[in-house]
Amino acid sequence: MRRRELITLLGAAAAWPLAARAQQPGLPVIGFLSSLSADLYAGRVRAFQQGLGESGYVVGRNVAIEYRWAEGQENRLPALAADLVGRQVQVLIASGGTPTVLAAKAATSTIPIVFAFGNDPVRLGVVASLNRPGGNITGITAMTVELGPKRLELLHQMAPAAGVVALLVDPTNPNAEPYSKALQAAAHALGLQLHVVHASQERDFDSVFATLTQLQVGALVIGPEQFYLGRSEQLAALTARHAIPAMSQYREFVDAGGLMAYGGDSTFSIRTAGVYTGRILRGEKPADLPVQQATRLELTINLKAAKALGLAVPQSLLVAADEVIE
Repeated sequence: MRRRELITLLGAAAAWPLAARAQQPGLPVIGFLSSLSADLYAGRVRAFQQGLGESGYVVGRNVAIEYRWAEGQENRLPALAADLVGRQVQVLIASGGTPTVLAAKAATSTIPIVFAFGNDPVRLGVVASLNRPGGNITGITAMTVELGPKRLELLHQMAPAAGVVALLVDPTNPNAEPYSKALQAAAHALGLQLHVVHASQERDFDSVFATLTQLQVGALVIGPEQFYLGRSEQLAALTARHAIPAMSQYREFVDAGGLMAYGGDSTFSIRTAGVYTGRILRGEKPADLPVQQATRLELTINLKAAKALGLAVPQSLLVAADEVIE
């Protein structure tokens, strides 16, 4: 994307909440709740609106959107969700990780909710089952816990000399325990020693990387928490400074200079949420819309980062990669 186009898009993103309130009276209103920021979510919002368009809804013409951004402060989510519910939106979108979905679910049992996140909604008690979600909530999930072992496997292929690896998780996130267990089992199968380290605030990062140095960790898997997505640039810089090959779920980490990312296509997921939202606005019920699982997975590799780390990218990974950044 050209710089001028990016500036225009980010300017529009900053104005979304105001623009939504200025829409024509009488339009159905969608509430959009995210734990992150408007600039970080610009591409996803565009994809969401594309999904709405596929269902016949165009913002400003026959639908309006109220956006609420927690700006990385997840403790704000309950109040933001309650605000949208108080405005009596017709559908509430929860995108931006597990805390966002849980805040939306706690805020209302009557307004339809559509989520787009990476956790198992059945295990979390968000829905009764994938095929028959029941209640007022449905959406799309990337099932990030199940992808954890594959991330470790790909990272091991990239850095085979690293016998000691680490997993970074936010201990306050419901994903942390199941994700850690899945990677412990995968590490054992690969003959690797895995250390689990914790960070739930930015100020934790420096001590975490000091610990990685003490443990002589040779590679790092960054957990799938949205908290880490919002700090992709900081994490990419730290992994480069400490010369640690690292794998994330989010391609934003690679765009920021990190080594690798493997995960669901977030654009596809949020566009599907847009389609579901349109169907609900037309009268369908969330209980009758099965939870979809994201099937589009992307592997992104940063060749410049690999070179800086002294890694030769195996041909098998180059062939498997959906995008190689040079």
